[in-house]
Amino acid sequence: MGSYAQSTTDVNKDVDRTAVYEQVVKEGYGTPTIYKELGNGHYFKGNHAEAKKWYEKLFETEGLKDPMLKFRYKQTLKALKLDVESNAYLNPVLAESN
Repeated sequence: MGSYAQSTTDVNKDVDRTAVYEQVVKEGYGTPTIYKELGNGHYFKGNHAEAKKWYEKLFETEGLKDPMLKFRYKQTLKALKLDVESNAYLNPVLAESN
């Protein structure tokens, strides 16, 4: 008698979540949670320009409240060789004076 190995394949394992979320946004269903997921997804993939784009979209909708997101955003700006000190999201007082 032969035995069959049961497949434990996770069908979601190979799905690119960022691609799915980007499609959802294209269809007009963007939310702060989705922007956060996109920012973090691109951050961890090293796609700094895309991470910056989605973090800023998140900050536009609900502000910069989470200290971990603030850290990741700063790291993203540094990776892109952008000025952290004069960034409007990190230093809103500077943005108001301009």
